[in-house]
Amino acid sequence: MAVNEVRCKSLLNPSKLAVYCINPYVGCQHGCTYCYANPITRRFSRHSEPWGEFVDVKVNAPEILRKEIASRKKGQVFVSSLTDAYQPLEKKYGLTRKLLGILLEKQFPVCIQTKSSLVTRDIDLLKKFDEKEVGFTITTLDESVRKNFEPFSSSIKERLDALKLLQENGINTYIFVGPVLPYLTDKSLEELVKTASDLKVDYIWFDKLNLKPGVWDNMERILQKHYPHLLPLWKEVFFSKSDYYERFKERAEQLCKDYNVRCRFCY
Repeated sequence: MAVNEVRCKSLLNPSKLAVYCINPYVGCQHGCTYCYANPITRRFSRHSEPWGEFVDVKVNAPEILRKEIASRKKGQVFVSSLTDAYQPLEKKYGLTRKLLGILLEKQFPVCIQTKSSLVTRDIDLLKKFDEKEVGFTITTLDESVRKNFEPFSSSIKERLDALKLLQENGINTYIFVGPVLPYLTDKSLEELVKTASDLKVDYIWFDKLNLKPGVWDNMERILQKHYPHLLPLWKEVFFSKSDYYERFKERAEQLCKDYNVRCRFCY
């Protein structure tokens, strides 16, 4: 793992996901095979290491945020769009916690999306925000699938336990089923929606797989190794006129209706 301490020039950036977004790190130790941030990060950095094997730590991020926030209009901040702000290195550096403390001073609303149960460390800060929500990416309840596509992230149980704890502390929560992994997410979809209902999460987001350059190569490698029978079906979904995602959407909408869970789709 190549870890570099770097200094950034800006941090609080405009975003389509919220008014602003902040990324305390470049790269991500979770190394998820489907991550759209992989090709984007490489475009704007000089890294050639495999995805998941490099992280740049923006050590001056708190200093920069404090300067930027002084002149910015209040708006929701998404944490984070191109990294996981609670990846393992956060235990050492505590950058995300420091940034939350600065945002709290000005009561900027925050939306955190993560795969790490480490976010529960900051419940004490999150409870003090007037507007806050935390979402966990959960593409399946099948732990073997999780290990194949998200090898270095928190287990599904750890994420669900964290969601429960956050909800119990009055923090709005959601589950992000993204990307929907064709013919894999489907298998535990009803159980996932039921779990969301039992946990009383505020809503579920669904999104399809974004095939940024290089992502298909990663996915094809995993499919060939673990799910060779699905490879022809995936090629049909992504390289021909398939209605898979529309059929998935119809089923997900019906299940959410059955279990009284609000749902949203990014497609």
